[in-house]
Amino acid sequence: MNRYPIWKNLLVLVVVLIGILYAMPNMFDQDPAMEVAGTRRAKVDQGTVAAVQDALKTAGVEIKSLDFSGTNKLLLRFHDPESQLRAKDVLGESLGDNFNQALTLSTDLPGWLRSINAMPMNLGLDLRGGIHVLIDVDMDAAVKQAVERYAGDIRTLMRNEKLRYVTVSKGDSSVSIKFRNATVRDKALSEISNEFRDLTVATKDDTDSFFVVAKLGKTVQQEVRKFALDQNITTLRNRVNALGVSEPVIQQQGQRRIVVQLPGVQDPARIKELLSATATLEYRLEDTEHNVEDAVNGRIPPGARLYHTRDGRPVLLKKRVIVTGDQITNASSGLDQRSGRPAVFVNLDGPGARRMRNVTSDNVGKPMAVVFIETRYEKYQDKDGKTVKRKRKVEEVISIATIQEAFGKRFQTTGLDSTEEARDLALLLRAGALAAPIEIVEERTIGPSLGADNIEQGFNSVVIGLILVMIFMAIYYRAFGLIADMALVLNLVLIVAVLSMLQATLTLPGIAGIVLTVGMAVDANVLIFERIREEIRNGNTPQASIHAGYEKALSTITDANITTLIAAAVLFSFGTGPIKGFAVTLFIGILSSMFTAIIGTRSVINFIYGGKRLSKLSI
Repeated sequence: MNRYPIWKNLLVLVVVLIGILYAMPNMFDQDPAMEVAGTRRAKVDQGTVAAVQDALKTAGVEIKSLDFSGTNKLLLRFHDPESQLRAKDVLGESLGDNFNQALTLSTDLPGWLRSINAMPMNLGLDLRGGIHVLIDVDMDAAVKQAVERYAGDIRTLMRNEKLRYVTVSKGDSSVSIKFRNATVRDKALSEISNEFRDLTVATKDDTDSFFVVAKLGKTVQQEVRKFALDQNITTLRNRVNALGVSEPVIQQQGQRRIVVQLPGVQDPARIKELLSATATLEYRLEDTEHNVEDAVNGRIPPGARLYHTRDGRPVLLKKRVIVTGDQITNASSGLDQRSGRPAVFVNLDGPGARRMRNVTSDNVGKPMAVVFIETRYEKYQDKDGKTVKRKRKVEEVISIATIQEAFGKRFQTTGLDSTEEARDLALLLRAGALAAPIEIVEERTIGPSLGADNIEQGFNSVVIGLILVMIFMAIYYRAFGLIADMALVLNLVLIVAVLSMLQATLTLPGIAGIVLTVGMAVDANVLIFERIREEIRNGNTPQASIHAGYEKALSTITDANITTLIAAAVLFSFGTGPIKGFAVTLFIGILSSMFTAIIGTRSVINFIYGGKRLSKLSI
């Protein structure tokens, strides 16, 4: 009696070994580190590595280790935060703006742990330190931009249908089209109502003027605002991911705000640059009717605008934009089948596709240009000799091609410098430009020292709770209590191992969940041990009492833990931020405690007492 089959004992042993193995990376210290990543203008290679080493050696900054795997990223580890910050300044001057540099923390793990993908769990902002940014999205501007798009689409519709109008004026949430007679107005009313079914269209008459007013209803405005918020979150997430920050938090807060948390990052200036950066495309027809030289000399004709190509050649384009980046629904990079040059394959939304098809149909044989628009930050010396940065909007014509035939929804853009630039541009276009302007309303930098204090306090709370529970169990249940203590320690190891394997983020509320789990983990053993005591008092043999204790207490333990699991699942589903962190550790802790308290302790008890003649139990 009370013997496990070999497979059950092996199962427990394998789980224990895997748990210890994947919890082990968390025992290694995290070093101050810096990640150097390439941009579209430059990539990290062996020459970059050599330049970094030379610059740091000349400045007297000692590197603990250097990791370059050829993936356009270089990871430098340092002995202390002072060296890390000094290296940031040195490399900022030597590498310039061609490379992204992010301050972070990195664990220097042995190669054999990395080979099995054993990594430490991620620490949240409150434990690791980092940057917290609260961003406000200008929803009114989003609605105004939508009104601008509708106004442009209505103008195009009127021209296509040959309906003469006087003016198209824009309000805060409406577009008003003025006509000279009621007949044209009525036909325009019908066309606009059929084409823009999501707008509320009505008429308004004046003494000698007739108007069609197309208004964005409350539902449409809500959809525009929601799209702007979702699009900005997607855009910001892609930009932050370029930094290589572990477990960034980018989520909605309220109806118009976005929270960005970057654990381990200690460079708020760089984050501001990243969050406010833009990259998009515009498609315009080339103005072939006027002289480019006159435009260069300052005589720019009406309806045209002067641009330059990447090699500095002046180009005269028409002011009217065919489509913009916010009308691109998807983008992928590849190679042009004819020339083999890098290309970006673009998909447009419905209105953008119709406009592109109409323009290309009417202008076959004429040149069309692609304008690449990007916000860059440049360093310059001010009057006092200090190095400061300024934001500059760069607009470059990357390609001019003759329209061979009409096209609409899908086409390709060439003229890019490299396949890497094509990939980066496709990524930014997939995310899209910011759908509405943003403003950073709150910014907090949490230093590593504060995070270290939080870690120490959280660790102490777990240790103190663990020791007190272990002392109680050992005194009250004797030998069986010591076995429960072993299971409790194993339970903690398994929680840490699972968090590490899932690469989950541990926060202070998560530590609270672990402390709660420590207290709850022995509940199952208390029920089992009390049941064993009761069976012994009823006159059963020690072996029969052990068997009955585990069998009869199982249903009670299962019911109690399932209700707690349901509560944890609800907290995770409907909670945000810290609540989710608490729910994750609680959920994992309950599952691991059921395994260790029921299967783990019984395996040890069976090993010690199973199959033996016993006169009494130390319980």
